[in-house]
Amino acid sequence: MTVLLFILGVLLVAVGIAASIALHEVGHLVPAKLFKVRVTQYMVGFGKTLFSRRKGETEYGIKAIPLGGYVSMIGMYPPAKDTADKPGTVRRSSTGMFQQLAEDARSAAAEQLQPGDENRVFYKLPVWQRIIIMLGGPFMNLVIGTVLVGAVIMGFGTAQPTATVSEVYKCVVPASAQAATGQTECLPSDPVAPATAAGIRPGDTIVSFGGRPVTDWYELTGWIRDAAGQKTPIVLERDGRTISTTITPIRTERPVLDGNNQPVLDAGGKQVTEQAGFVGMGPATALVPQPASAVLPAVGENLQGIAGVVLHLPQRLVDVAKAAFSDEPRDPNGPISVVGVGRIAGEISAMQEVPLQARLASLIGLVGSLNLALCVFNLIPLLPLDGGHVAGALWEGLRRRVARLFRRPDPGPVDIAKLLPLTYVVAVLLMGMGALLIYADIVKPVNIFG
Repeated sequence: MTVLLFILGVLLVAVGIAASIALHEVGHLVPAKLFKVRVTQYMVGFGKTLFSRRKGETEYGIKAIPLGGYVSMIGMYPPAKDTADKPGTVRRSSTGMFQQLAEDARSAAAEQLQPGDENRVFYKLPVWQRIIIMLGGPFMNLVIGTVLVGAVIMGFGTAQPTATVSEVYKCVVPASAQAATGQTECLPSDPVAPATAAGIRPGDTIVSFGGRPVTDWYELTGWIRDAAGQKTPIVLERDGRTISTTITPIRTERPVLDGNNQPVLDAGGKQVTEQAGFVGMGPATALVPQPASAVLPAVGENLQGIAGVVLHLPQRLVDVAKAAFSDEPRDPNGPISVVGVGRIAGEISAMQEVPLQARLASLIGLVGSLNLALCVFNLIPLLPLDGGHVAGALWEGLRRRVARLFRRPDPGPVDIAKLLPLTYVVAVLLMGMGALLIYADIVKPVNIFG
């Protein structure tokens, strides 16, 4: 049963990734057709064509290797200046990075302009239209990611602590001792936790503390911190029965919390502590639906984290290589391949001790986060990524503005075909990165579930 659930999780996420790729290319296709560029192919995958159908001037199909997709447009690269006015000299290319390399290697098969297509080439479009076409793919991933994250946050909810107790500690260990020595077991010198002394058990629900009704765990935590050394009445609910008792929070060293109830760190990255009340119990969590206003902040935090990984990608890849070829553990917040994503999806699906609703929410959130990652990654200003084409269009617009400002002749379109050697280098590096991540995800997978 576990194996079947694992496979089901992998398949569900694989379908989600395939759909995301297909919609990414739709993001390029729709504005290209809107701006009258002749689109010859819309393909999902690479390699041998498994299925295709021509509708109008465009062939739509699915290929054998489901590792991307592409939209082929006429004239993404301008002709050389000495052939700019000659029909049949515009090379066909695409938004898919590996397809571009393949078509360049098979330049003899590049399509020629047909009569009436002279003004339907990509490079003749105004700069703003080219930018819209190339940003259409990442924008589609951004929309998909936002919708899926919104579905998880609003439909399923986020894990929030409840007033129900999930664990009760036997003793009290100062925060400094935990941080310095990693102590997890009770020593004879450690005082008994007040929650244990008060007879609180896992599964109990805290009804009131000090005569105040408990509706929020973080609010309860604040009351406990302020009640150090004070004998306080507490009311519990256990198996439908109401139990009244007293508890005396012990004054001990606890982390200082910020407005988000997260530990405050000093300049050296160590937790800042203070003397505060502590009883030694932890809350159970439950999925609590959030309002629509929580979606964009959550997406923003996700994008910020992804951007941080991309900005430090070379160092992150070095860390992945060290982990893959040594005993060092993988960074759970580092980059992973589609193999790693599939493995995580399978593990989530196979967790039968986790409610089905929570597992489904995690799988949807995984696909949503992957779309946000595709959005950010494709904006890197290097060919053959979408961001490279955007950068070329912006540079062309800047050159033409400067020429008009100084009343110089129009410099014409930027010949990004001259950057093909760099494009090849980037493509090889991307393939190498993919190979490294796949290898690492096989021999040293990311461990996020313990």
